[in-house]
Amino acid sequence: IDKGFKLLCEKGYFNTTTTDIASSCNVSVGIIYQYFNDKRDIFIEGIKKYLDDIMYPILKVIDEDKLQLDDIGSILDEMVKRHTFSVKAHEEISAMTHIDPEVGKIFRNSELIVTNKVVKYLKDKQYVIPNIYEKVHIIMSIVDDYCHEIVYHKHKEINYHIMREEIIKIIKSIVNS
Repeated sequence: IDKGFKLLCEKGYFNTTTTDIASSCNVSVGIIYQYFNDKRDIFIEGIKKYLDDIMYPILKVIDEDKLQLDDIGSILDEMVKRHTFSVKAHEEISAMTHIDPEVGKIFRNSELIVTNKVVKYLKDKQYVIPNIYEKVHIIMSIVDDYCHEIVYHKHKEINYHIMREEIIKIIKSIVNS
C-alpha cells in the first residue's frame, strides 16, 4: 500500500498503472489483484493511512487526555510537521477529493470524526461554547489552511510567526467564548 500510494501520488493517479505499482513493489500484477480490485483500491487504502498519520494523531492526544489548550502553539507545530508528507501527494489527494466521490466522502467523514471528538473533549472539560460544532469545524479549517500555507503554498508576503500567533488568539477566543 505504501509503495503503491507513493507512486500514485508522485506520478499522478491517472498516469500510473497497476503494472507500474506491481513493478515498484517487485511483485507480479497478479499478486496486486489478489489483494486489490484495482489501483483505486490501493489509492483509497493509502489515503486512509495518510489520514491516520495526519489527522488522527490529535485523537490519540485527546484519548490520552493530553490536549493542553494553553499550549496551542505546540499543537499547531505538530500539525505542520505532520503535513510534510509530499507536495505532490497533497496535490493528488486534493484533486481526487473533488473527482472521486468516495475519496471526498472519506475526507469529509474524517473531518467529522475529529470534530466530534474535539467537541466531546471540550464538553467533558466543562467548556460551554455556543455553536461548538461549528466553531470547532472552523478551527480545524483554519489549522489545516495554516499547515497548507506553510508546507505547500509558501507565500513570501506572509509572516508565518505572526500568522501562528493570530491563529492562537482566534482559537483561544473561540474556546473561551
